[in-house]
Amino acid sequence: MQHISTTPFGRRPVTAGLLAAQARAGTESDCAPADKWTVLRDLGQARLAFGLTDRDLTVLAALVSFHREAEIAGDSPVIVFPSNAALSQRAHGMAESTLRRHLAALVGAGMLLRHDSPNGKRYAVQGWGEGLDRAFGFDLAPLARRAEEIAEAARLARLSAERLRRLRESIVLRLRDCEKLVAYAVEELPGNWDALADAVVLTKRQLRRKLDMTALQVLDAQVSGLAERVNKALQPHKTERLDGNDGEFERHIQYSTKTYIDSEPCKENARAEPVVPEPEGEADPKLPLYLVLRACPEIRGYAPHGIHDWRDLIAAAAFVRGMIGISADAWEEAQHRMTPAVAAIAVACILQSFDRIQKPGGYLRALARKAEEGAFSPGPMVMALLRVENGTPA
Repeated sequence: MQHISTTPFGRRPVTAGLLAAQARAGTESDCAPADKWTVLRDLGQARLAFGLTDRDLTVLAALVSFHREAEIAGDSPVIVFPSNAALSQRAHGMAESTLRRHLAALVGAGMLLRHDSPNGKRYAVQGWGEGLDRAFGFDLAPLARRAEEIAEAARLARLSAERLRRLRESIVLRLRDCEKLVAYAVEELPGNWDALADAVVLTKRQLRRKLDMTALQVLDAQVSGLAERVNKALQPHKTERLDGNDGEFERHIQYSTKTYIDSEPCKENARAEPVVPEPEGEADPKLPLYLVLRACPEIRGYAPHGIHDWRDLIAAAAFVRGMIGISADAWEEAQHRMTPAVAAIAVACILQSFDRIQKPGGYLRALARKAEEGAFSPGPMVMALLRVENGTPA
């Protein structure tokens, strides 16, 4: 097959850009043949590095489909010569004027070489023997000559995309933490949280756009600062509410006039002792502590030093109530209406039956209202859980 010309047909002049594109396309060499679909896939990932668009690659794929071999050689011209009508058909009906524009972009990027005939038509001349004597059209050999360059550009593009994805993932996760913590603070904690809530909303809006690496790095710094502000604002409340110490217990029993004994015998194998009636005005739960713990063993996991008396049970209930969806307000209301010890028993029972209760906070409020009306006692809840435990196969 004979090479004819690399200068354009018609009024299109030879320009410095054309010469540079031909230089990028390379010259005939002993490079190994390249699989045409692998090169197209790599070029699709690295198209931005070569200044190409997806539409340019659609036209290139249509051109490559006219090459019958699976591989493209780089040591000689590999010319395809479809007419504009045939090329438009394989490019999903693309208009001819649009085809010409994308073909010029591919030539300018050095992915094709143009071999125009004397009259500008694309055709081939059969030789006397086997094969073609001459062909005029587009040379695909530059794809094979630049296959390694394209593959390396694709690898770098994948690495860049992975870094971008991981950075965006990190931003989304930290921003979600900020959003959830601020929502919790607005509902459960005193103070003015409006500024932080507004900052979270404004920051989330930026993620609606497709950001490049530079914009994501700026957003990453903003989210880091926002997370620091949220944690700093929550720190005093974390110390106050989540430590389960004696100071927290004293705050929780502010509505009660009950003075609790320091300890109560708790033997797993002992029988329930009769409860001595308390003096008028007292509201001690008419249940032994060991029986409550036997019916609600889950509460033990939230008392690192064990539960030895009613104080320990109340502290454990105060610690766990937020984790199961009971607000501080509902907990305070239950203590006020039930007494702290009975409220703690109710929370322990709710924790034990957590998978069967849809709204623990609302359930505790309903129990508190019944207790205020004299229609609630923790005994049936505890005994029901004991029956469940006794009926479970060992």
